[in-house]
Amino acid sequence: MTERLLEVRDLRVRFATEDGVVRAVDGVSFELDRGKVLGIVGESGSGKSVTAMTLMGLTRGVNASFEGQVRYKGVDLLQVSDREMQHYRGKELGMIFQDPMTSLNPVYRIGEQIVEAIQAHEQIDKRAARARTIELLRQVGIPNPETRIDDFPHQFSGGMRQRAMIAMALSCNPSILIADEPTTALDVTIQAQIVELISRLKDDFDSAVIFITHDLGVIADIADDILVMYAGRIVERGTKRDVFYDPQHPYTWGLLGSIPRLDRPRPKRLHTIEGSPPSLINLPQGCTFRPRCAHAFDKCLEEPALENRVGTPGHLDRCWRDVDYKRERRDETIFGSGVEAA
Repeated sequence: MTERLLEVRDLRVRFATEDGVVRAVDGVSFELDRGKVLGIVGESGSGKSVTAMTLMGLTRGVNASFEGQVRYKGVDLLQVSDREMQHYRGKELGMIFQDPMTSLNPVYRIGEQIVEAIQAHEQIDKRAARARTIELLRQVGIPNPETRIDDFPHQFSGGMRQRAMIAMALSCNPSILIADEPTTALDVTIQAQIVELISRLKDDFDSAVIFITHDLGVIADIADDILVMYAGRIVERGTKRDVFYDPQHPYTWGLLGSIPRLDRPRPKRLHTIEGSPPSLINLPQGCTFRPRCAHAFDKCLEEPALENRVGTPGHLDRCWRDVDYKRERRDETIFGSGVEAA
C-alpha cells in the first residue's frame, strides 16, 4: 500500500484588507502519496503559492483566516501552534521558493545557510553538518562543492542558486518537497535540468513533490496528477494523461494552447487567454472564468461544482458544458484555427 502523506480538505484562506476580504484559496482539496508528484498549475493570482505557503504555515497573521483541514500523517497542521510548526517546517516539509536570490541571505555564505538549517532540526555538530552540506551540494550538481560551499549567493549563477535552494530544502530529508515555480527566470536548458534533478532526488530521498508552475509544459514529464487552479479554486483535476489528452475545462484549453507545439503545423499566432484574472475580492457571479470564456452560456451564471462529468475515475472539472460539446470544440482553442507551414 502507498503511504498517504498529505490530505487537504476544503482549504479556504482569506486575508482581510482595507478594500475587502481577499479569498485567496477557496475550497481546495487534494491528496498526496509518498513517491508521487502533484503538479499545480495556473496563472499568477490563482492561489497556487498561497496554498503551498499555507501548508508550510507561512501565511499566518492577524489578517489571515483559515478553514478546512491540512492533515500531514494524520496531524492537522492548521491546528498546531507556531512553535510546533517549526518542527514540521524544514524537517517534514521542505520548500524551494520561487526566487532564490531573495530567499537566500546575501550576507551569509551558501554553506552557512544550509548548515544552519540542518542544525536547527538535528543534534549535530557544525563539522558534521558542513560535511553533509558538501555532499548535498554535490548531489544537486554543483561542481567543486568543497570550495563553492564558502561562496556568497551573488557568486552563483541563477541555476546554481536554485540548486543551492534545492539542497537546503532537502537538507533534513523531508517527506514532502514543495517546489514553487523553481524554473522561473531560468533558460529552457537549465529548466530541464532542474526538473530532472527534482525527479531524481524525489526517488533518491523517497519523498513526494508538489510542483507549482504556470506552465503545463514544464510538468509534462514530472507530474503524476495535476490540479488546474483559477481564482483560488480548482477548475480541473486528474492524472497527467487526463489533463493533457482529455482536458475538460476551457481554462485548461487556454493553458495548453499557450504551449508552442513541435508536432503540429506552426500557428499564425500563439493562442492567448483573453482578459485578465478576476479580483479575488469581487469575484464574478457563477463560474469565475465566465467573463473570459468563449464558450459561456446562460447556465454559467450559476456556480458549477467540481464534479466527475467525463466518467473517468478521479477526473473532475468545474464546467457546465457537456462532454460531447467540449470534445468537439476544444481543439480549436488548443491548436488554433489558422496555421501556416513550418
